[in-house]
Amino acid sequence: FLGVCGGEFSILRSPQSVVFRDGSWPIPGERIPDVAALTMGFSVEEDLPWPGLGVGDLFHRPRATVLVTVKGVDKLPVKGFSYPIENAVPFSLDSVANAIHTLFSEETPVVLQLAPSEERVYMVGKANAVFEDLSVTLRQLRNRLFQDNSILSSLPLNSLSRNNEVDLLFLSELQVLHDIASLLSRHKHLAKDHSPDLYSLELSGLEEVGKRYGEDSQQFKDASQILVDSLQKFADEMFNLYGGNAVVEVVAVKEFNSPLSRKTRSILQASQAQKENPYNLAYPYNYDYSVIFNIVLWMMIGLALAVIVISYNLWNMDPGYDSIIYRMTNQKIRMD
Repeated sequence: FLGVCGGEFSILRSPQSVVFRDGSWPIPGERIPDVAALTMGFSVEEDLPWPGLGVGDLFHRPRATVLVTVKGVDKLPVKGFSYPIENAVPFSLDSVANAIHTLFSEETPVVLQLAPSEERVYMVGKANAVFEDLSVTLRQLRNRLFQDNSILSSLPLNSLSRNNEVDLLFLSELQVLHDIASLLSRHKHLAKDHSPDLYSLELSGLEEVGKRYGEDSQQFKDASQILVDSLQKFADEMFNLYGGNAVVEVVAVKEFNSPLSRKTRSILQASQAQKENPYNLAYPYNYDYSVIFNIVLWMMIGLALAVIVISYNLWNMDPGYDSIIYRMTNQKIRMD
C-alpha cells in the first residue's frame, strides 16, 4: 500500500473465531467496511489484500460488530491490535447493515448507527425497542447528564468543566456509550440469538475539545485519557454481553481527507442567503425543446384523430357487407 497514513484502526476485543495478526500493515480507509463484513462472514465485491485479517472459523462467526469512530486524534493508547490507516476517507457501514437486514430480515437483528453530535441516528429491527429510551438529540443528551444516574457522579472530570458546552458535548457522548451497554443488559436475550448485530458510533466531542482548548492543553489530555478508559470499559461490557463473541473496533482519525458533509438548513443561513432567481422565472429551455414539443404534440393529435376515425367506421359498419366473416358465412348458408 502506498500513501500517507492518517489515523489508526484498533481491535479492542475479538473472539477466537476472528483472527487478527499483530503487525503494522496499513489498511486503506475505504476498506474498513469490508473488514467488518468479512469478520461477520459476509462476502465483499473485491478481495481484500490485507494481511492483518486472517482466516478464522467460518462456522462460528461473531454475533456482533461494534465500530466506534473517534474524530480529532490520530491514535489512542488502547489495548489490542492497532494498524495505521492509509487514505483516511469517510466511510459508512451501510453496506454491512443492508446485508444483515437482507439475510436476517425475519429474525429482526439489532442495527444501530449513531452520531450524537450531529443528531444522526439509524435503527433497524429490534434496536427500535431496545434503544427507544436512548438520548439522541443534543437537548436530550444535556438533560441526561444532569440526572442522578449519569456518569457525572462517578467520572473524574479533572480539568473539564460542567459549565462549558464543549465539555458537556464530549461527556454526553461518553454517556451514550454507557447507556447503550446499560440498555442492552436489560435485553440480554437479544445478544444470544442467531442473527448478527451491528453498532456504528461516531464521536466528535474530543475534536471539539481540541479546537476549544488546543491539543497541548490539559483539558485535551484529560479528555483523551477519559475517552480511552470509557472505550475500554465499553468494549469489555459489550464483549461480555455477547458472551465473548463480539468484535469491538475503534477508528481514530485526526480529520478525513475529503470530509463527508451533511447538508443542513438553518434559519440564519436562509435569511442571509441571496436568491438566485428572485423573480421566480422559469428555467431556460435548450434548443431541442421546440423540436421535441412539436414531435410529441403532432403525434398525440395524429393518434387522437386515428382513434376517432377508426371508432366512427366501426360504429357505422354493416356486418353483412363490410365484414368478410359474415359475408363468407352467408354464402355458405345459401349453398347449403
